[in-house]
Parts: sequence; structure tokens; C-alpha cells
Amino acid sequence: MRVMVLVKATEDSERGLPPKDWMDAMMAAMGRFNDDLREAGILVMAEGLTPSARGKRVAFDGPHRTVIDGPFPNPRDLVAGFWLWEVKDMEEAVAWVRRCPNPMMGPSEIEIRPLYGPEDLGVA
Repeated sequence: MRVMVLVKATEDSERGLPPKDWMDAMMAAMGRFNDDLREAGILVMAEGLTPSARGKRVAFDGPHRTVIDGPFPNPRDLVAGFWLWEVKDMEEAVAWVRRCPNPMMGPSEIEIRPLYGPEDLGVA
């Protein structure tokens, strides 16, 4: 099963990069975690996202499109980074997330979402 593991943004992550000493330590810990994921054959992809101030949204209303410049409200509803993993089931994904270093300076949240597979779409 493939899952997307979403690191939720925080007010701090929306301000940009944290202090260098904290960032260096977190990146080293995250590098070791990603190495473990690779060695286990789980990691497909991993990336961090810039703050939403550098992003855009496109709103759809029938044939009309409206471009909305960031930053976007409600940082905890935004994504700061993600992994794409290939795991045997949701329990394995949860076990790996429990091992993950905290990706933020304070409280944070990681969401795990399965990707649709052929069986979900009625295609076998």
C-alpha cells in the first residue's frame, strides 16, 4: 500500500527556516530516519515545502479561474513537507511515523493518507 505522509505546517514553519543550530540537528536526525526508511525499502520520495507565502492557489468556479497569492491562513491546515512510502499496511506506516524525529521546533502533527489503488477505483 502506498501512503502519503504529510508534515503539517506550524506558525514557525510558515515564518521560514528555524535557527541554524536547531535546523542542523533536525536535518541530521531526519537524514538518519530517511536512511532507515530507504534501507527498509519503504521510502519512495521525501521533500520539504517552502512557506505558503511563496505559493499560489488557483480557485475553480465553473469555467473561471482565480489565482490567490500566499501566504495562506491557518498554518495547521497547510503542509510543510511530505514522504511517499510503500508499506504493507497502515499499522506499519504508523509504526514508522512514531519513530520519526519531531520535524518542528514545537508541537507538530503528521498525517498519513493512503493513496487510491486500482482496487479502490473498481479496476483490478
